[in-house]
Amino acid sequence: MPTTFTLHNIRTEAAALWKLAWPVLIGQLATVGMAVADVAMTGHAGAGELAAVSLGASVWSIILVTVSGTMMAINSVVAHEVGAGAFHTIPHSVRQALWKALGVGVAAALLANLATLLFDHLYLEPDVNARASLFVHIISLALPPFAAYRALYGYSTSINQTKPVMVIAILGLLFNVAVNWLLIFGHFGLPRLGGIGCAVASAAGTWLMLGAMVFWIRYAPAYKQTYPFTHWEWPHWPEIASMLRLGLPIGVTYFAEVSAFGAVSLLVARFGVVTVSAHQIALNFASLVFMVPLSFGIGLITRVGQAMGEGNPARARFASWVGVSMSLLFALLSAIFIAAFRPRIAAAYTSDVAVQELCAHLLLFAALFQLSDATQVACSCAIRGYKVTRQPMQIQLLAFWGFALPLGYLLGLAPEWARGLPLAPSAPMAASGFWIGLVLGLTIAAVLLTWSLHRLSLQRLRTA
Repeated sequence: MPTTFTLHNIRTEAAALWKLAWPVLIGQLATVGMAVADVAMTGHAGAGELAAVSLGASVWSIILVTVSGTMMAINSVVAHEVGAGAFHTIPHSVRQALWKALGVGVAAALLANLATLLFDHLYLEPDVNARASLFVHIISLALPPFAAYRALYGYSTSINQTKPVMVIAILGLLFNVAVNWLLIFGHFGLPRLGGIGCAVASAAGTWLMLGAMVFWIRYAPAYKQTYPFTHWEWPHWPEIASMLRLGLPIGVTYFAEVSAFGAVSLLVARFGVVTVSAHQIALNFASLVFMVPLSFGIGLITRVGQAMGEGNPARARFASWVGVSMSLLFALLSAIFIAAFRPRIAAAYTSDVAVQELCAHLLLFAALFQLSDATQVACSCAIRGYKVTRQPMQIQLLAFWGFALPLGYLLGLAPEWARGLPLAPSAPMAASGFWIGLVLGLTIAAVLLTWSLHRLSLQRLRTA
């Protein structure tokens, strides 16, 4: 296997990573498309319905990505087993991951329902409060099957089977849009549920995706050697605890990043509709572009994990830096594209001239952080391939909550108590100040994670 940086070896490794990553990318885009469809379709059902769905989805999305990160431990575990040729242990690991998914999913569902109590303190209209709470109560039923789906998702990608997650995600998107259309607007005699129809569609769609994944694993020949559903197995608590020790830091990392961006969205709300709209559009487009380096990162967990499992830290280091370089190359192209076409991107989202102008300005910051955002996600995923998860968590908590948010607060709001500080502006910079904070936070994360990956990969190489 390639371990030296020749052009042939780099092309071989890049092709292997791309083969893993492109189906994951399409699956990720389809998953994002479900959320976009919910908001876009509910917007035609009325402002109150859209407000309820937006509030409910804000709680749902934070908990969803935290569950997703917590379940990612199975990716590293199975990848190491594949690399070591220990195919006979994979079914046991997957069964234990499913027990872990049950516990994580039920705990997340309870937490989501408790989080609706926050709506009572947001001075919402009673009807919006009630419908947002009902949205969360219904969609929380999707969290246990979602956790189980992510366990099987991680198992599948780690044995190099990524096309199923693409196909199932596309089917999930089509199902979501169709059921949304039926239930939001009450077609074919069905009840007109408004935004609540989105929750029913998402919950039902998640159960459908889990069933589709189980069906695929049952009948596809690629899973025959590691088929996990041969017999019943009770939970093995030490192994589940080990997976939690690996997965919880990833979940915390995802929570830190999503909650930081969510906090920025709440803080810019005081500057009016134009600012909020421009910020949300710029953030939405940046999130879509981010799916590409994230998909490279998910592929990197498999490539690095398999190399370490076979006892080849040289190949793990080689795969890590090829993957980071691919992410950087894409980020450079996306940064140029965003910088060059900022006004057109904004115009594609809205016809409001004021929103277009501010959005085009904020997209300049999005172009600036493309390199650092792609670097930090690729490096953190490569590090997870080594079964190291606490260090990326600590770095990203520091970057987002130690630097990005405090600096954004200082520049964006320019509070009275901070007027004497060196970096404090004389007047609030509004959304621009928060985006400057995000650029700095992502840059700090990228630098520290690059250094961490370099140090970790060298250490494992020298130890071997």
